[in-house]
Amino acid sequence: MSSLRFPRAVLATAFATMIAFMGIGVVDPILPVIGRQMGATPAQVEMLFTTYIGVMSLAMLVSGVLSTRLGGRRTMLLGLLLVIVFATVSGFSDTVWHLAEARGGWGLGNAFFTSTALAIIVGLSSGGTARAITLYEMALGLGISTGPLIGGFLGSISWRLPFFGTAALMAIAFLATYFTVHEPERREEPRRARDIFRALGHANVLTNALAGLGYSFGFFTILAYSPIYLHLPALPLGLTYFAWGILVAISSVLIVNWLRPRMGSLPLLQWNLLLFAILMVGLWAVRGTVPALLLIVLSGLLCGIANALFTTIAIEISPFTRSISSGAYNFLRWAGAAVAPVLSGYLDKAFTPQLPFLVAAGVILAANVLLIVRQRPLDQALRAAMATFEGE
Repeated sequence: MSSLRFPRAVLATAFATMIAFMGIGVVDPILPVIGRQMGATPAQVEMLFTTYIGVMSLAMLVSGVLSTRLGGRRTMLLGLLLVIVFATVSGFSDTVWHLAEARGGWGLGNAFFTSTALAIIVGLSSGGTARAITLYEMALGLGISTGPLIGGFLGSISWRLPFFGTAALMAIAFLATYFTVHEPERREEPRRARDIFRALGHANVLTNALAGLGYSFGFFTILAYSPIYLHLPALPLGLTYFAWGILVAISSVLIVNWLRPRMGSLPLLQWNLLLFAILMVGLWAVRGTVPALLLIVLSGLLCGIANALFTTIAIEISPFTRSISSGAYNFLRWAGAAVAPVLSGYLDKAFTPQLPFLVAAGVILAANVLLIVRQRPLDQALRAAMATFEGE
């Protein structure tokens, strides 16, 4: 994938995407520290993820619509600015509830940015939709991997520093976006908020979004809950999730593009989700930090494949515009992710620390069953999309 295929505006947007997704994982290594210093329960600490992702989910109902009215560039800049402000506020917070509220504002900004970034990257790229989505997923994976590393390094000094560091990097991303990104020539017509619900009324769009919900429940059980489960200091946690994120990036860019032509998108996704559920059962069954740590790192391979496939399918099977399709898919996807952290924290406190992994396995299997039941219409939509892309 040569960078010559992508204009500077696309590369700047990909860089900003990487920084934006760093903000998700930067909290991972400092969750135990925040819990100890603020005297918070696991469920209260997990609110840092739940408010962040919950606001993101709700904002997806309007973010795609907003981009068609303000334009993608302005919506992205607004999102970046909100992240800068609320990441800074997070660093100054004194209670876990104030921190959770600031993370909610952070999630609002991230929703405005991420729902628009994919449409901008696809709209301004000249190398085709598949290559543009690969670039987006590579930026996402790099962001998820480097976030915990920065969080672990800075968090070993003070839990406040990762928030300030993210705000500084987002300021750089804001300037890069401001000076290089322009609106695609083919701007979408303004849409109404109910268009998101109309998109979810489409059977294939709804199926993929619900399956994405189940997968994201498992994804954030790994990303948001397992740092508390492992009971490691900030820097080792940062290194652990850096390794995990590297595997996410490698599998979402290289492995999935090697396997997809050989297996097909839907069969590959179904086998991948089955393996992910089995891995979750393994986390429930094993005892000891080292076996659990190895399984968590290895899950990055499966998460990267699923991330790339769900994103690609969401765009290809939908008859709606990219912003509406992305908004509808991400609304339900992030809804599942928002429930996972706080529910996992509650299950940890009320039952056993291993139970959240077993619950996640069941949710992932349910998502896979849905894809199997709806395989024929989904496969027909993907074949139609492939024929359209080949004819362009």
